Amino acid sequence: MLFTLAAASLIRHRTRTLLAILGVAVSAAMLLDMVMLSSGLRESFRGLLQTQGFQLRVAPKGTLPFDTDATIRNADSLLALVRARPGVIAVSPVLGGQLHVPTATGAVTSSVLGIIPRVEGDYEVLAGRQPAAPDEMVANQRLLDALRLQLGDTLRGAAGYDAQLRSLSGERTLRIVGIARFIYMAADQKGAAVPIETLRRMQGADSDDKVSIAMIRLAAGVNVDSERVAIERLLPRVTVISIAEALNQVDQRLSYFRQLAVILGSVSLVVGFLLVTTLVTVSVNERVGEIAVMRAIGVHRRRIVLQIVMESGAMMLVAAPLGLLLGLVTARYLNSILARFPGVPAKLDFFLFQPSAAWTALGLLALSGVLAGVYPSWRSASLPIALTLRQEAVG
Repeated sequence: MLFTLAAASLIRHRTRTLLAILGVAVSAAMLLDMVMLSSGLRESFRGLLQTQGFQLRVAPKGTLPFDTDATIRNADSLLALVRARPGVIAVSPVLGGQLHVPTATGAVTSSVLGIIPRVEGDYEVLAGRQPAAPDEMVANQRLLDALRLQLGDTLRGAAGYDAQLRSLSGERTLRIVGIARFIYMAADQKGAAVPIETLRRMQGADSDDKVSIAMIRLAAGVNVDSERVAIERLLPRVTVISIAEALNQVDQRLSYFRQLAVILGSVSLVVGFLLVTTLVTVSVNERVGEIAVMRAIGVHRRRIVLQIVMESGAMMLVAAPLGLLLGLVTARYLNSILARFPGVPAKLDFFLFQPSAAWTALGLLALSGVLAGVYPSWRSASLPIALTLRQEAVG
C-alpha cells in the first residue's frame, strides 16, 4: 500500500521526478568516479608491481627504481650475495639506457633495458622470442613503427650520442627477434631490451658491473618484510623496496589525487543530498493538506514519514544504475586523458572499477536519499491537524 502511494505521488509529478533522477544520477556518477580514483590508482599500481611476481626491488640508496640516473656499482658481486640467500629464487638485474638508431632523416631515440632474458620481469613477449645471443633484441611496436622495421630485421644502434661532434658511440648491429609490451613504460614510449652484457659493452667501460635496479622473487612462505630488512643489512649501500613500501611512497607523491577525490566525492554526495531534500521538501509542502487529512482519518505519523522516505529512496534506486553507467563511461574517458601524462605506464589505471567501490558509492548515496526525506516528512506529519486543515480550507 505504501509503495503504491509513493509510486503514484512520483508519477503525478513526472517532470520533477525525472529531473531529480537525472540530477542524482550525475551526482552518483561523480561520487563513483571519485571513489574509483581514490582507491583505484593505488590498487592498479599494486597490480602493476605484482605482474611478474617480484616482491622486492633493489635501487640505489635513497631513490625509487629509475627515479634518477643513479646506478648501483659493483652490482654483480652484491647481487651474488642476494642469490645465495635461501629464500631467494630469482634475481633480475636491469640496466637502463638510450638506444640511438640512425635513419635517412636523422636518428630515432628509444629507451633500452639491459636484462637477463631468462629472469626478466619488465616486459611480455607478444611475438617472436626472447634474445638468446648478444646481438639479439626485442622491441615494442612503437619503436618498430618509427623505424619501419619488423620481426627478423636488423638495425645499427648506438648507446650514446655526442651532440657537439654529432657522432654516435657504442654502435652495434642488433637483430629483432621479438615484439614486446613493456609493463612499466608509457603508451607512447619507444622501448627495446637487449642482454645486459651487450648494453654494458655499448655504454663503455664506465658501465661495467653496474645496474639501475634489481628485482627479487622470493620463495612461497618467505616473509617479505623480514627478507627486505635482512637484504638491506647485507647491502648497506642500496635501498630495498617491498611492494608495500613502494605503495607508501607512491601514496605520498600522489596524495593530491586522493585529496582531490575525497573533496569532489564529498561535494557530489552533499549535492545529491541537498537536491533530494529540496525536491522532497517542495513536494511535501504541496501536500500539507493531504497529509493532514490522512492524519485526521487515523493514519499514523510513522506511516506518512515512511511513505515520503520511500519516495526519496525510490528516486535513488532508479538513479543509482544510471549513475553507475554514466560513472563508468566518464571514468573511461578521464582515464584515457590522464594516461597521456608523460612517464605514466600504459597499464596503470587511474580509475579502476572495483565492486567494493561501487557498493560504497551507491550505499552512501542511498543513505543520503533516505536521510533527505526524513526531516521534511517528519516536520509535515507533526503539524497540528485542525490548524492545518483550517489554513488549507481558507487558502
